[in-house]
Amino acid sequence: MSSSLSTVSYIGATILFILCLGGLSNQETSRRGNLYGMIGMAIAVVATIFGVQVTSAGLPYIVGAMAVGAATGLYLARMVQMTQMPELVAFMHSMVGLAAMLVGYANFVDPAVSVSLTPAENAIHEIEMYLGVLIGAVTFSGSVIAFGKLSGKITGKPVLLPGRHLLNLAGLLAVIYFGYAFVNAHSVADAMTPMIVMTVVALLFGVHMVMAIGGADMPVVVSMLNSYSGWAAAATGFMLNNDLLIVTGALVGSSGAILSYIMCAAMNRHFLSVIAGGFGTDSGASPSAGAVQPAGEVNPILAAETAELLRDAKNVIIVPGYGMAVAQAQHTVNEITQVLRAKGINVRFGIHPVAGRMPGHMNVLLAEAKVPYDIVFEMDELNDDFPTTDVAMVIGANDIVNPAAQDDPTSPIAGMPVLEVWKAKNSIVMKRSMASGYAGVDNPLFYKDNNRMLFGDAKKMLDEVLVALKAA
Repeated sequence: MSSSLSTVSYIGATILFILCLGGLSNQETSRRGNLYGMIGMAIAVVATIFGVQVTSAGLPYIVGAMAVGAATGLYLARMVQMTQMPELVAFMHSMVGLAAMLVGYANFVDPAVSVSLTPAENAIHEIEMYLGVLIGAVTFSGSVIAFGKLSGKITGKPVLLPGRHLLNLAGLLAVIYFGYAFVNAHSVADAMTPMIVMTVVALLFGVHMVMAIGGADMPVVVSMLNSYSGWAAAATGFMLNNDLLIVTGALVGSSGAILSYIMCAAMNRHFLSVIAGGFGTDSGASPSAGAVQPAGEVNPILAAETAELLRDAKNVIIVPGYGMAVAQAQHTVNEITQVLRAKGINVRFGIHPVAGRMPGHMNVLLAEAKVPYDIVFEMDELNDDFPTTDVAMVIGANDIVNPAAQDDPTSPIAGMPVLEVWKAKNSIVMKRSMASGYAGVDNPLFYKDNNRMLFGDAKKMLDEVLVALKAA
């Protein structure tokens, strides 16, 4: 394939990637956007394989590596549960970071790369390699820790080392110092030590950064690591002189950064404070000492009584959370929605931006269950409608419906925008137990007079509700 044809292919792939991002911004066009991305990636891969930079001798190795990667990806995609999607995303981010690291070291040890470069061009290329390995190492180790936290293999409680900010500052100064030594080294052997030391510091920083972030901020961590993986890909593009990688990485990096900002705004958090860590505890932990302990008794309700409340309602808002994902109850929720709508009841879904363990987690689950897109709304679109709602049904959510965010200035989630379900005529919260949510904060909603608690596995309880609704 000629150089001009490769360039045209890359331009076409870039346009498709932009259309992909545009399509993914809306539920109705998300499938089309995903298709654009798949076609764009196929064009990019084919153009790269048959481009001028790939020799016939190296082609079998590339094809073999692609076959292994494709088989692994296909297996993971088929086997992963919807509740494990956040962990899968973190795993993919770690692979991007690892790839950036390996490409950086491969460029560093390959003498042919710098033969045709002028001293100024070689210095720029060395900076590209250094930054590529740096970003890749932070992304890799941070994503591995995020995977452990999301899968429950590592505690969700923030691990705060004494003088952690000083440690971060020391690491930054070390990276800058060894970067200067790397660029000014006279040989590969002299530059190897600064590169290795920087890599170790970057890996440790990635671990330290994510370990210091509590469970309540994990959705922001996922989007942040998505941004890091994009910048790592862009750095790899500079190292390989590949325009498509640069553009694609910049698209992913910038969109991930924007998403992180949106997520922080939805939690009333500052991005830098999230990176600094120290918020949230592990799931089910005790409330913070400063939080007000709610007084009163909870009012339990049975599935048949829940069905009766839903049947007599005119307006119903369903608020899904991570508990719905764990119970795999989204299909039953859709069946209940169909039954209620057939009875003329107005049913809508309220989605909080940080519901679940990753951005858009609840939207994906509802789309999988074929819940109509036009009845799924963001928090800001229907928060004012709760006072005119007969039943607000919360399925496995906790922190995103916690009135302490508005009423208790001492609460760790104070100021976080929440779905105001307690303003409905009746609210029903489905939970397995009275354990606190991912932020480790108790919820005064459970004790309000107009709230009822439906305890048990969400799938089992909703199946009983569905049977009772159909029997009426």
